[in-house]
Amino acid sequence: MNKIILFSRPGLGLNSDEIQGIFSAMAESGFDWAANDEFAREAHDKAGVEIPAEKRYASIDAGLARGAVMLSYGGDGTFLEAVKLAYGCGVPVLGINYGHLGFLANTPREDMREVVGILRRGEYRIQPRTMLHVAGCGDFGGHPYALNEFTIHRTEINMTYVDVFVNGEKLTTYRGDGVLLSTPTGSTAYSLSVGGPIVAPMCECFIIAPIAPHNLTMRPMVIPDSSVVSFRVNSRALRSSVSLDNRSFDIPCGSEFTVRKAEKPIFLINLQNISFYDTLRNKMMWGLDSWEGRK
Repeated sequence: MNKIILFSRPGLGLNSDEIQGIFSAMAESGFDWAANDEFAREAHDKAGVEIPAEKRYASIDAGLARGAVMLSYGGDGTFLEAVKLAYGCGVPVLGINYGHLGFLANTPREDMREVVGILRRGEYRIQPRTMLHVAGCGDFGGHPYALNEFTIHRTEINMTYVDVFVNGEKLTTYRGDGVLLSTPTGSTAYSLSVGGPIVAPMCECFIIAPIAPHNLTMRPMVIPDSSVVSFRVNSRALRSSVSLDNRSFDIPCGSEFTVRKAEKPIFLINLQNISFYDTLRNKMMWGLDSWEGRK
């Protein structure tokens, strides 16, 4: 690895010193580097950082991807956008956390120079993570993939009815606010908020979880990731909505979708001193005694 592709979004609230610190860390690393156009403009406007045209990018081509790692600087939303850019290019992604929860972007921002040093020394692991491929109504902005989840949800007051089939066999009809299909990576995202289980990221499975089901016996379930899951939307409302991670699209009633494991994974960088279980324990605050420190 000899190149850093930096990705961040404008509007994170970074001050001038923080922006200058990011680019100073990259300049001092000895790596070749490039930054996305939007963040490069903000760096110039807010911190006076001059980034030449040859160090800016709008998309990732084979030349830029060669020998590169992507650093996503922001929260999990920024990380999902970085994954969308990097997917299919073979570029591994590391998240520097400037957000709040940070299950995906789980490296503290205070360690930016240390992180660059770790990358230089090669002290990291690269993990493949399952992506979803969605086929059906619409082209999803030319990117029919999701790292976390595919979701169908209502947009009006009426319940959404979704028929779900696994490998051609009907599972059930979900009646309520909607239903989602999650990867293990996405088990700590939307799936967790609707009562789904937390799944270690290297497990080979999907989670199907109802969203505010009308029938309270409906519960999330885990199926093999070799499964092909089909959805048929029936609703009194004329339109519903689907989302692939943080991207949403309106759909008409009667839309059908087929979701399966994508042929290619995305590659995430895992620093050797930060494990999934460390992140889980810290973010969920497991093991903390509410009486600790009280007299």
